[in-house]
Amino acid sequence: MPSFTTYDGTELAYDVRGEGEPLVCLPGGPMRDAAYLGELGGLAAYRRLIVLDLRGTGASAEPADPASYRCDRQVADVEALRRHLGLERIDLLGHSAAGNLATLYAAAHPERVSSLVLVTPGTRAVGIEITDEEWDKAGEVFADEPWYADARAALATIGPDTPVARVMELAAPFAYGRWDEAARAHAAAITDQAHWDAAAAYYAPGAFDPEATRAALSALTAPVLILAGEYDGGPSPARAAELAAFFPNAELVVQARAGHFPWVDDAGAFARSIAAFLDPEVRTVTVDGVRLAYRVWGEEAAPPVVLVHGRGGNSADWARIAGDLAADHRVYAVDLRGHGLSDWTVPYGFDVFRDELRGFLKELDLAGADVVAHSMGGAAAYLLAMDEPGLIGRLVLEEAPVFFPLDPPRGRAARPEGPLGLDWDVVLATDAQLNVPDPAWREGLAAITAPTLVVAGGEISHLAQERLSWMADHIPAARLVTIDTGHEIHASRPADFLVALREFGI
Repeated sequence: MPSFTTYDGTELAYDVRGEGEPLVCLPGGPMRDAAYLGELGGLAAYRRLIVLDLRGTGASAEPADPASYRCDRQVADVEALRRHLGLERIDLLGHSAAGNLATLYAAAHPERVSSLVLVTPGTRAVGIEITDEEWDKAGEVFADEPWYADARAALATIGPDTPVARVMELAAPFAYGRWDEAARAHAAAITDQAHWDAAAAYYAPGAFDPEATRAALSALTAPVLILAGEYDGGPSPARAAELAAFFPNAELVVQARAGHFPWVDDAGAFARSIAAFLDPEVRTVTVDGVRLAYRVWGEEAAPPVVLVHGRGGNSADWARIAGDLAADHRVYAVDLRGHGLSDWTVPYGFDVFRDELRGFLKELDLAGADVVAHSMGGAAAYLLAMDEPGLIGRLVLEEAPVFFPLDPPRGRAARPEGPLGLDWDVVLATDAQLNVPDPAWREGLAAITAPTLVVAGGEISHLAQERLSWMADHIPAARLVTIDTGHEIHASRPADFLVALREFGI
């Protein structure tokens, strides 16, 4: 492992996981070997994680002065790491107890922080104390679990002389969204990872000056993400919201059905939330409780156009098209639920995506925007156009399916091996609707008032081209253009696709 020498001569080690822009990660515990963070639920696929072993933990050396384990004194270690990495500013993540350390660093060095991510963070640095009653109340969410009664009884045996290691062992079932095999293994690892003497010193008197810290945070202009677990008691989502209020530019994300280690409970949801926050090209908006990621190009005052991907795609698929349209448009490309960096949240279906697109347009005040939509996204767009005339300006449907029942129907698709860019439940739900579609989705085409361009991919497309011609004939203000390249027209023939858009008036 690489290492560096910090301010007092102590040799500190850090691990590098993944590739991309660096994200400095501070482990909690307090004072637990950073190995428990793993790759943070796949976050290493998006960023290069610089994971610090705090002094006296993991591969880092023990300091000559045990008093230097105190949280506030370790701020200098984080600054020494920044200097060692040669970074003017850092993206910084702190988990649990290290949320306090990351907060103190941001307060002491606001000009050195590009962004701050606090994951189920400790809150003592700003003076928010979590009571035993709050922990007990949070644990009641598990009351129907078969292990609950025994675990609650075991907690009642804790007294002032109970060793910290034993306390952590008894509390472990309440720290995860579900107490399954993965959670048990993750919790058991603390036996070999914790430095209990250092943990006691971490919170030694003098570690925190909440009033001064809160005042200093007012100078922090960097964006802040606070990620709380729905089932966590320390902090609960309500307490996490209190913490967010102390930062000038903070947002709160509550991960559903997650506890204190949210990447163990749902790795994908955890990584997507943080990756979206850290990507400067990605913004988020909440529609009906679902967090949607989207990208924006072009001048804010320019006429808006919204790009909607197909099944398995995402907003990044439109980069080539968006770059051209941005010359005279404000371009928005959305990740529909179950795709990309948006929440992967059931239910799914063409009607669900229709309503989600409706909410997206209204939430961003884009009524009347032109919409360019591919495949599954195209079907959602024309369902919206027939359902709410006037919400969409011009409508471009690139290889959008027409809702005739499939003959023969599709069987249940087997999920491919490895990570996917979509929730496989999207495939199952939309295939079922394609097999037996609502007849109104076909019969309602006559209600579309938006000028519509149907773009077909020619005979090598898997869609029946006569159906696309039929659709163009049944939309009152529609015309058909064929670009012989298959289903992925905007990707395989972007120049020709753009010509068709421009000739259509977009």
